[in-house]
Amino acid sequence: MNLWKNRSFTPMLLKEIDKPFNSKKYYYELKYDGYRALIFVNKNEIYIQSRNKNDITYLYPELSNIKKIVNKNVIFDGEIVIFENNKPSFNKISKRSKLKSKNIIQKESINNPVIFIAFDILYENKDLTNLPLIERKKILEKYHDTDFFIKSKVYLNNGIKLYNFVKKNNLEGIVIKDINGLYHINNRTSDFIKVKNIKSDNFFIAGYINNNKYTSSLILCEKYNNDYIYVGKVLISKKNNIYEKILNIKKCKNYLKIENNDITFIKPILSCKINYLERTKNGHLRHPKLISNE
Repeated sequence: MNLWKNRSFTPMLLKEIDKPFNSKKYYYELKYDGYRALIFVNKNEIYIQSRNKNDITYLYPELSNIKKIVNKNVIFDGEIVIFENNKPSFNKISKRSKLKSKNIIQKESINNPVIFIAFDILYENKDLTNLPLIERKKILEKYHDTDFFIKSKVYLNNGIKLYNFVKKNNLEGIVIKDINGLYHINNRTSDFIKVKNIKSDNFFIAGYINNNKYTSSLILCEKYNNDYIYVGKVLISKKNNIYEKILNIKKCKNYLKIENNDITFIKPILSCKINYLERTKNGHLRHPKLISNE
């Protein structure tokens, strides 16, 4: 496959593990909270493709500056982020990704510019995916950092230390990469591994939605003063024993500030433990997952 001409492929994905480790056989990098993207670029053209193979070039006009640092046909793999208080802000990059107006996009590209953090290079006038990562990193290193293009910093044999830094600073996680690993397009392999900074808390179950005959969504809330505040919903299987428990709890009126006619509200007497990545500015949970009920 000619990667430059045939752009209908997805980037290499990561397997997930629970705990970091130290090894001289791996590189360690920060996991940035943004949008994964492939950038096809030369001096005259830039094409930005999402991990789902969508053309998102129009969303980030400021990244056209990357054309200035290349003199060949190049494909970079990386993450598009917006920093706020020296940390990637998923809230801000999410808002940018939903814009439709060309005028607003142009204004935001000036007022809230994105940065492309490059962590791999797949092509430089030829396919590089069969080279080991250590060689691809050497090629990537030739490209100078700018205001819109930054190379991901690599740490050696320091996975646990880097993960502890992530926990302390409330960042998303780390990525662990086999230094001799090849680049597997359209695939997920253990050559790339992620360790997320997962949080856990207990939340009350305020109701449920019957999605189909197999699954239900639990409506989650927390108590603040004398009110119950909606924080999100989590998908469960109806075979989970918690589903039978909530069916036996007395139904009640809507006491949350949300409108959804599909919700059956129940008294918030049952709580459950939820893993999640972070909380949004309005307090909602990102990527919640049910761990247990009490």
